[in-house]
Amino acid sequence: MKLKKYCLVAFIAFLANFSTAQEGIPIYSDYLTDNYYLIHPSMAGVANCAKIRMTARQQWFGVDDAPSVQTLSMNGRLGDSPVALGGIVFNDANGYHSTVGGYATFAYHLMFSRNEIDLNMLSFGLSAGFLQYKLDETSWLAPGEFDRAVDGIVQSATNFNIDFGFSYHFIDFYAHFTAKNILENDGINWNQTNGFEFRNLRTYLLSAGYTFSKFGSDWSYEPSIMYMYRDATKESSIDVNVKTYKKMDFGKVWGGLSYRRSLDGAEFQDGASVSSQKLQYITPFLGIDYNNFVFAYTYSYQANTVNFNTGGFHQLTLGFNFNCRKEKYECNCPAIN
Repeated sequence: MKLKKYCLVAFIAFLANFSTAQEGIPIYSDYLTDNYYLIHPSMAGVANCAKIRMTARQQWFGVDDAPSVQTLSMNGRLGDSPVALGGIVFNDANGYHSTVGGYATFAYHLMFSRNEIDLNMLSFGLSAGFLQYKLDETSWLAPGEFDRAVDGIVQSATNFNIDFGFSYHFIDFYAHFTAKNILENDGINWNQTNGFEFRNLRTYLLSAGYTFSKFGSDWSYEPSIMYMYRDATKESSIDVNVKTYKKMDFGKVWGGLSYRRSLDGAEFQDGASVSSQKLQYITPFLGIDYNNFVFAYTYSYQANTVNFNTGGFHQLTLGFNFNCRKEKYECNCPAIN
């Protein structure tokens, strides 16, 4: 009986997390480590170099089957044309649940500048991909035990979806908008007895930032924000970020801080009363561009009163730039030059 209760609790916990986990690549702060393409398809091929980026994120060291995410992405221009292509593959594991998937991206960049010195560019991007969700029930029952709510197998479902967005760069200013998971899912129903389905996974992202520095200085500063809204649950959050760059002989050293806060509170039982708290992440990050290589480390701390574990999120980013062209624009635009 205890095992059945454990399975039921685990299954309910899975369903509670699944509505957000199955959206595709989880949206953390890895876009700040020179990886905006992970969340905005219009950023494919926007830079003067083609890019390869690998990320590995691990939560709660020392906890078995804790959430982890790995991504591999590549994007770049087709020669000197305004057309760019990109691709992403990822693996997202969280206890008994996992998601693997891949996206292919087409982007187009329109220049409004009179010449290539002044940056004035509007970009469009479209990503299409397949996602496979798995739920491993093989260890939920003891040998010979039966439970109608547990099939005891690895259940899976596959869905196709698309993301669309645009970016605008004007000298030192930039803005991005992306609508993710535009199509409705066919519905995911792991077991005919539970009746749970998740169809609307649409998420909207809006980012903006500005990079500035003193004339002739090797230092530059980039404040930015990102707003995220989930259509089905009406949840929203905002990231407030600041990033600093220092030019070096070998490339660049950079780092910064991100603060994410949910705009919606979650209620919980606090003794005899009911309290509410909002999700908060504090994320410092540090990176280095050494010639054509990129290395970065990110740590996220969940600053809430009620937490499952006091351990944070650790993430490593490795990157390589190739097919680089000469820097064209006189601007503080690290995502471009």
